[in-house]
Amino acid sequence: MKKTFYNSPLGQITILTDDQAIYGLWFDDQKNFGGHYDLSLIDQGMTEQADKVIKWLDQYFAGQNPRLDGIVLNPHTTEFQKKVYHALLKMPYGKTVTYKELSDLIQSGYPRKNLSRAVGNAVGRNQILLLIPCHRVIGSNGALTGYAGGLARKKELLKLEGALKNE
Repeated sequence: MKKTFYNSPLGQITILTDDQAIYGLWFDDQKNFGGHYDLSLIDQGMTEQADKVIKWLDQYFAGQNPRLDGIVLNPHTTEFQKKVYHALLKMPYGKTVTYKELSDLIQSGYPRKNLSRAVGNAVGRNQILLLIPCHRVIGSNGALTGYAGGLARKKELLKLEGALKNE
């Protein structure tokens, strides 16, 4: 595993990859930075996946809607979180979804009572920001709520995608 750095318009990003997959992508000052990885023990360097992610980020921050072709997402998660992230990956560029709408997309078999809260917790633990677009999830009242990278960044990301037209 190697860590690579990317200077985005919204701050430095740390990317964790090997040649097979991406394991993490974090804004350097966000909540849960590094997830369960001790990034201080991981060497800096480029991998094939890091190169693909950097090209994706360049396109994304240029206002394009890049595809994840060839990028293998491998976040260290629970099975429930994987279901949430799979649903998030279906959220179109430039669109938002509420936590409730997202919870409605999760397959049955989970208790409905606290499902929206569980979905919110899974979204908040996303270790591959941007590529798994948790910034597209908003509150039921349309409010920008909960983003590990900070609400100001969430707003800028949604503006970039055209999801906030009147801001």
